[in-house]
Parts: sequence; C-alpha cells; structure tokens
Amino acid sequence: MIALVLAMVWTRRGQAVTLALLALFAVASAVASPAYLTAVDRAIAAGQIETSVATERGLSITGRVDNRVESESGAPAFANVGAALIELPGFSYVYASAFPTVGLEKDAGNDTQLVFRQDVCAHVRIVSGRCLIGQDDVIVGVRTAQRAGLTAGDPVTMTYAAFEDDPRDPHWEADGIPKRLTVAGTYEVTDPADVYWGAHGYFDAVPGRGPDEPVFTGATTVATMDHGLTDLSIDGAAGVAALDVDRLDALRAGLLALTRRATEIGPNLQVDTGIPALLDRIDAGRASAHLLVPALAVPLVLLACFSIFLAVSYGTQGRQPELAVVALRGSRWWTRWWLATGESLLAILAGAVAGCLAGQLLVNAVAAARFPGVGVDPGFASLRYAPLAAVAALGAAILAQRRQLLSPVASLLRRLPQSNGARALAVEAVVVLLAVVCAVQLAVTDGSLTGVGLLAPAFVMLALSLLAARALVPLVTRYATRALRAGRLGPALAAYQLSRRPGAQRLFALLVATVAVAGYATCAVDVAARGRVVQAELGVGAQRVLEVSPVFRSQLLHAVREVDPEGRFAMAASRLRNSTGTEPLGIAADTTRLAAVATWPGGAPSAEQVVRHLRPDAPAPMVIGGPELVVEATTTGVVKGKELRINVAVSSLTDLGETVVRLGDLREGRARYAERVDLCEDGCRINGLQFALNDNVIGVTGGVTVHSIGSDQPAQVVMDAARWRMPRHGRVSAAPDGLRIDVDAPSGLPDGAWVHPVATPYPLPVAMAGDDPIDGGLTGIDGYPIDVTKRDDLPAVPRAGEVASLVDLEYADRLAVDAAPALVPEVWLNDQAPPDVEQRLTKAGLTVIGDSRAGQVHRRLDRQGPALALWFHVIAGVLAVLLGAFALVLAAAVDRGRRVEDLSALRTQGLPGPTVSRATLWTYPALVGIAAAVGVLTALAGWAVTGWALPLAGVAEVPLPLPAWPRILTLAGVTVLVLLGLAAVALTTGRDLRRRIKP
Repeated sequence: MIALVLAMVWTRRGQAVTLALLALFAVASAVASPAYLTAVDRAIAAGQIETSVATERGLSITGRVDNRVESESGAPAFANVGAALIELPGFSYVYASAFPTVGLEKDAGNDTQLVFRQDVCAHVRIVSGRCLIGQDDVIVGVRTAQRAGLTAGDPVTMTYAAFEDDPRDPHWEADGIPKRLTVAGTYEVTDPADVYWGAHGYFDAVPGRGPDEPVFTGATTVATMDHGLTDLSIDGAAGVAALDVDRLDALRAGLLALTRRATEIGPNLQVDTGIPALLDRIDAGRASAHLLVPALAVPLVLLACFSIFLAVSYGTQGRQPELAVVALRGSRWWTRWWLATGESLLAILAGAVAGCLAGQLLVNAVAAARFPGVGVDPGFASLRYAPLAAVAALGAAILAQRRQLLSPVASLLRRLPQSNGARALAVEAVVVLLAVVCAVQLAVTDGSLTGVGLLAPAFVMLALSLLAARALVPLVTRYATRALRAGRLGPALAAYQLSRRPGAQRLFALLVATVAVAGYATCAVDVAARGRVVQAELGVGAQRVLEVSPVFRSQLLHAVREVDPEGRFAMAASRLRNSTGTEPLGIAADTTRLAAVATWPGGAPSAEQVVRHLRPDAPAPMVIGGPELVVEATTTGVVKGKELRINVAVSSLTDLGETVVRLGDLREGRARYAERVDLCEDGCRINGLQFALNDNVIGVTGGVTVHSIGSDQPAQVVMDAARWRMPRHGRVSAAPDGLRIDVDAPSGLPDGAWVHPVATPYPLPVAMAGDDPIDGGLTGIDGYPIDVTKRDDLPAVPRAGEVASLVDLEYADRLAVDAAPALVPEVWLNDQAPPDVEQRLTKAGLTVIGDSRAGQVHRRLDRQGPALALWFHVIAGVLAVLLGAFALVLAAAVDRGRRVEDLSALRTQGLPGPTVSRATLWTYPALVGIAAAVGVLTALAGWAVTGWALPLAGVAEVPLPLPAWPRILTLAGVTVLVLLGLAAVALTTGRDLRRRIKP
C-alpha cells in the first residue's frame, strides 16, 4: 500500500512538490517567528549598546566626607566600596576626590576645585611644563593660568574654602591652613564629554567666567592639605565583557546588588548610573518586537494553511475518478482513506520536516545580512510552534478531502463541481465573527496585542478576503453573460471558468489575502520608517542640537548671534520653567532664526507666519549706559519694621551676564540709591524693579515715586506710566515728577512686588501644541507666572512634542527678572553649520556638553525593537507572494486536463484560435488583477482596524504626531510589483495551457 502511494506521488510529482513547498512555508513561518525573535533580541541589545551615550555605559559612586572629623555618623566608608564592585565584573574604575579652594584667582564669587583624579595625566594635553610627578605639584587649565597670570614653575598658595551665603554678597572665603603648591604645567582637555571624566561637571561653564577648569593634583598632596568637606567618587565604565548581550540579566542583577551594598555601607553613599535606562530601552524594544513579529506571523501561517487547503482541494477534485474506482472495488474505509489522503499527507510531512530547517536557515541568512556579528543563538526553542503548524497543515489537507472521502461512488464518477453551499457559508460566517471579536477586543483593550487581540490582523484580512471572494461569483457571472450576448467569446469563456468552479472563488480569496498580507506589511514598514524620521528630526528639533553649560540667556543669545550674525545656521534656545505638573513643556527660541534652523512639523502654519506672530514689533528696552546704577525716588508711608527694599534686575548689553542689584532699604522722603555694577561697564538693560520685604511680614503697603533711573553715562529709561506695568501686589500711575508705584500686599511679599518696563508685547504671544494655556498664563522663563495669548496652533513644537508651547527667547528674557542661568541652554544647528562650529561657540564663551544629531537619533531608532522587528514583515510579505504564486501554479495544473479537453472540443467545432488564446491567456491574469485591486483595499481596511495598535514607534523622550497611514505611492508601488509577479505566473500557466490545446 505504501508503494502504491509512493507511486502516486511520483506520478504527480509536480503537484506533490508544490504541496510540499506550501507545507514548508507553513512550518518555516512558524519556526522563523521565534527564531527571528531570538535573533532580534540579540540585535536590539547590540544596537542599543552600540548607539548609547557614555553616561548610559557608566556608573558613579559618590559620597561626601568631612576630612576634619575622624568618624562622622552616616559618612560613607569608601574603603569598603571595593567589595561591592565585585558584583560588577568587566568595568574599569577611576577614583577621584575634590574640594573647593580659594587663592588661585582674585574672584571670590567662584571657587577653584582642587581635584585628584586617578590617571589624569593620560587624559589631558600638557600645553606647557610637565604633568604631575611629586608632592605639591598641580596642573592648571590654560584659560585659568592666563587669568591668574601663572606659568609653569610658579608657586601658588591655595586654601580650603567654605561658601558664605550672604544675601548681599555671597562669596567663598578661606576656611583652612594655606598650602604652598607648585604649578608643574598647564593643560587642555580635548574631549570634556569623554566617559573618563564622569558626570561631575568639571568643565561646566561658570557664569561670568566661561568654562571651568579644575586644578589637578596628586593623592599625596590632597592627603597633606588641610581641608573639610570633600567629594569622593568612583566612576566605572562598562567594558565589552560587561555589556555582552548574553549577560545583560546578570548586569542588571549586579547593579541592584551594588545599590543595596552601597546603602549598607553608608546612607550618604549614592550610586548614579544610566545603565538601567539603557537596559529598560532594550527591554522596551524587545517587548515591541515580540508583538510585531507574531502580528504578521499568524496571518502568514493561516495563509499557508489556506493555500494547502486550496491546493489539496484542487488536487483531489482532479483525482475523483481514481477515488471512484477505489470505492467501486469495495475497499475498506481505512484503505480508501489512506489512498485518498496518503499522497497529500506524505508531501505535507516532507515539507514540514524541511520547513523546520528552512525556517532557521532563513533567519540565519537574514540575520547575517541585517545584523552582522550579532549571531542568532539557534536552539530547539525555535521549533516549539512547528508541530502546531504541521498539524494545522495536515488538518487543512484532510478537511479539503472530506467530500471525496464521504461522497458516494456516483457523485465521484459524475465529477460534478462542488458548490459552496451552507457549510462553506457557515465557515465563512465563523471567520467573520472571529474577526469582529478580535477587532472589538483590540478596541476595548486600547490596542493591547494580547490574547485574541494578537489575532486581529490575521482574521480581519482573512474575513475581508472571503467576503470579497463571495461577492466575486455573481459579478463575474453577470459579466460572462453580457460578454456572451455581445459575442465576445474569449472573455466569456474565461469568466465562466471562474464563475462555474467553486475552487476559483477560494483561489481568488487566497490571492486577495496574499496581496493583503503584502500590503499590510508595506503599511507597517512605511509608517514606521516615516515615524522614525519624525522622531529623529522633529524630536531633536533641528539637524543638530548642542547643549551648553549653564550661561545667562543674554549671553547665550549674544554668543550665538556672534557666531552666526546672519542667522543662516544657528539658533539659541532654552526651556521655560514648568511650575506645575499639568503645565506643558515650553521652548523659548530666538525666532529670528526659527524658519532657517528648526525642523518644522507637517500640517502646521508656516514657520514664517509663526515668527511674525511670536515676534511683532515691540518698544525698545530701557537701558543705562554705564556701571553706576543710580535710582532717585521719593518714599512715603514708611512703617518701622516694614521697610521695603529696592532691587533692580539688569542684563549686560555686552555678554557679561545678568544680576539683581540690591540698593538697600527705602528711606522716607526723597533719596538717591546708587550701586556700582561692573557688568554694566558698557551698558545694561533694565529688566525690572523689585520691592521686597521679609517673608514673614504681612500687611505691606507703601508708596514710591521714582524720579529717574540712570548712570554716569547717557540712559534711556523713561518714567512714563504707559511704559511700565505692575502685574500684582500694587499699581503704577503717572506722577508729575516721575513714576508713582503703590505697593499693596495684605498677605506679604514672599517673591517681592515687581515693576516691569514695557519692552515686549504683553500678554506674551505663544504658539501652542495641545491644550490652551490654563487661565491664559504660563510659567515664564524665570519661574514667575506671565500672561500669554495664543497666536498659533501647532501639531507639535520641535523638540518639545505635541503638548508644548513656543515663545520668543529674547522677548521672554526681557520679561525675566531672576538673573539666573538659562534652563537647558541649547544651540540648534541646521545642515549649513560649518564643521568648526563647536570651536566657534567655545571661542564665543559657550562650553558644549552635549551633542544631539538627527542622523544619530535616526540610526539609534533603526537599531531599536520596532525597526528590527519589521524586517520580519518584509520576509512575511515575500513569503505570502510566494505562497500565492505556488497556489496559482497548482490550481492551473489541476484545471489543465479538463480545460484542455473542453477547449480542444470547442476548437474542433470551429472556435477561432484567437478566441481560444484569449480564453486561456487571460483567465488567471484577470483573476490576479482583480485580486490585486481588492487586496490592497483589504490591506487598507485591515490597517484601519488594527494598524493603530502596532507599537511601531521607537522609544522617544516626548510624544510626537507620528504618521498613521502609508504613502499611497509606496503602497501602490508594492502592489504593482506583487501584481506583476503573480501576473507573470498566471501568464506562464496560460501559455502552457494554450500550447496543449489541439489543433
């Protein structure tokens, strides 16, 4: 019996090979999914590690001890930290200690950090002199040496310093025994962002002084110098072994153990690391991949089983005479069953075995090409779904032959075409119901691709394909009837071939599903690719964004405009201070360069229009011309114990910074209040007048008439009430001899009463993405509330996301009175920026501490889970087309014998040759063409129902308006390629059929 079945397989070996290939595709799809996930898990980890920044590959253990106290309660015992580091092999560590000193420079407003850092000489460039050798040697930064007038070999005396928080004159003062040291040399640091330097801010810019430069010395010098509170640190950099993709779980466990151990050693010991964020990003990418791959693996397996069902059904119909002979001989049921199914089962089993190997080899090939050097880690776990796929394939084959197994001999001999009756309709209804259930489950769970929700794409596309096929028969029959009445015999015969054979309906459904799977994969790949572009470009805000060390906003604006006076490639930007958790992020940008530099969101008003709205004409700022700030005012109603203090917030006009000048208590009657302000040497802008009092005093009232604000140089300060405003705690009015200010604060003045010159449009114009400002106000750039008016709605603010605000930086700075450095100062650059832009910015007084590039972010997103997982969608689309092509070949081969008989008879009866050619050549190409059009619509419908739930976006810092639909031209192009491939197969089968028709 086995020999007979093998003989049957050999006789129809073409059909057997095709069926084996279909089974191979089914099982290979089931094997490829877990195998690809294993490979992509490794690729995600390797990609994120490769594209991570230095802070994400290092850790820092810090603590503070008082060197003058032998045993301080809670002080970290750094000597015991080494035992904790055993938990993290593969790291290289650098020990450091630092404390503040004075004596090197005359400026008491800033300290000089004396730092011991292990192996420092290997990480600095000695400009003059030598590096550290003996005790009491120090090396000084080049700029610091120039300011202090020091050269190599000079002696210098340094003393431990403590900060005196004097409200009038905060400063550092000596608090130890002076130590005489020798300047061994001067140094420069080529890369302050190198992982060696950790995250200690050694080279951050100091307002008014530029980039900081610590003084480095040896461990012996630190030990012999008198000092108090000292910052100790151990910085670790993860090596290749520590970040091996096979031991990331051990790395996470080691970090947790280190954190626990550090807590046990001392409560003041702190472990800071960005490694958990890197591991979390890897986990998030893997989680997305584990949803995206099955989302199209399931439709592919169902399509393969449907192909097997169709192929076996077609093949069994062609063998009905053989099965009838077996039944006539009175064979027992198991013999009849074996002869009917054995041929198909053997082919499917052979294909299933080969599919186990083919699936893994396919993944190996894709991984080698797409993830070189990562490896795939093959194992038996990849085969866990192979038995299920094989059983599904065998079940589809047996189900396709149920009629031939159960039909009487008479029905088999008559070879009547099987109609799609009530059973077929019931099966299709079940599939449609499953699709509805899956789609509803997906919707009510807010897109959770778990449980039946994961099956939603598969069943939705299958259901739509079956419904489209169900609608095909009446339409084709109607067309065939009209063509026959019109005398177009070729099209009529081709159409009747499709309408009168139930198998043609299933073939059409299969082809529609084939195009739909390929189209759905195209939708996912295209939407994700465009989303990554948005995340990279709009998420960064420009082609490149440089974060700089803290500087005053006026300094940031001045430096950027000095580097790019024409506004072609650089723009200064800063963040607004978010005072509440409900307030959106805010960006303050130099909008004069916004259109030239920023990446602008699609669907937004033009950048030029937004700039016009955010930066309308405004009154000139009020300025003084020299360093002597003089305010003449008359005060009335001074109450003892409630004397108001007057302060003036000013900003240098020449990049020297900002400050709040304290002029002292107001005195009854007319008085002159003066103070020298060095940063106003070349002029200052007046930002506001503050009337302040102790926080715990309530019931504050007072009246002040300001006669003049000026200096020893010409000033432009107008005492016109129309040019001043007082938003709260009082009012301003005109007085005959100046500006009248009445203060009224029953609840006290915790933040003072501010009077602002009118130098900007007010309320401040703002462009918003998301909800409108709450109560028409936002937190200003200085942390104080300001009134705003929304002028434009944006889908997203560059770099801040789809819930954010955008204002003009210069106008926002004119409103600011905090005299504090900018929050997250940045320089945005476009692709026209010169290669040496960092050096130019450094020369202008800015220190670059971070560099974000849209290209780098795009490459990082390309290495995250969604992007890597979608390569499986490409594989699935190709396999789907191959399944459709093989099913088409098999259907044509089975139909060939009977159609040759029918058309040869018609040819003998006088049917013209051209008519026969049209009837043969265009039957299946027409079917393919219709299926392609319906398939792409099915893909779009499936995408509308389920595509929104796919986690296509990479990990991003802010939410952005990502594309939801594919580009029509891209989808159309892929559809045309699929159509051409399937049409070529269909034409080939048609030509083969035509050659067999005689004469």
